Amino acid sequence: MTYILIFISAVFVNNIVLSQFLGICPFLGVSKKINTALGMSGAVVFVMTIATIFTYIIQKSILEAYNIAFLQTITFILVIAALVQLVEIILKKISPALYQALGVFLPLITTNCAILGVAILVVQKNFNLLESVVFAISTSIGFGLALILFSGIREQLSMIKVPKKMEGAPIALLTAGLLALAFMGFSGIVK
Repeated sequence: MTYILIFISAVFVNNIVLSQFLGICPFLGVSKKINTALGMSGAVVFVMTIATIFTYIIQKSILEAYNIAFLQTITFILVIAALVQLVEIILKKISPALYQALGVFLPLITTNCAILGVAILVVQKNFNLLESVVFAISTSIGFGLALILFSGIREQLSMIKVPKKMEGAPIALLTAGLLALAFMGFSGIVK
C-alpha cells in the first residue's frame, strides 16, 4: 500500500513540475511538439531512476558513513552529469533522429533541478532503496505526463488564432497555470 501511495502522490498530487515547480526549463522548452516531449520524458525516466539509485547508494555508503553529508549537492550533481553524458552517447548511437530532435535540450537534463530535487527528496524523506526507486519512477512519470499533456495543448494552440499579445510565452505560461490548477484537484487524495 505504501508504494501505491508514493506513486499516486508523486504522479498526481505532488507533481514535480506543476506543484513543486522543479524542472520548469525543459517543461517549457521541449513542450512544443509531442515527439520531443515523449523523447524527453523517456530520457528523464531513465536518468532520474538511475540517478536516484546511484545517489542513494553514495549517500548511504559514503556520505553518511564517513560523515561528509555536506558534500551531498556537489556529489549528486556530478553523478547526474555523468549519467546524462551516458544517455547522450546511447541516444546518439541508437536513435540519431531523437538525438537531433532533442538538440540542445538533452544537456538541459544535466541542469534539470527535478532530477537533483528527487535525489535530495529521497534522502530527506528517509526512504529505503525500493521506496526511492518507486518515488523516482513515479516522479518521472508525473513529469512526463505533465510534459506530454502540455505539449499536446501547445500543439493545439498553434493551430488556432491567439490574440497577438498572447502569442508565444504568455499563452504557454497561462496554459501551464491552468494545467497546474487542474492537477490541484487531486490534492485531497494523498498528503
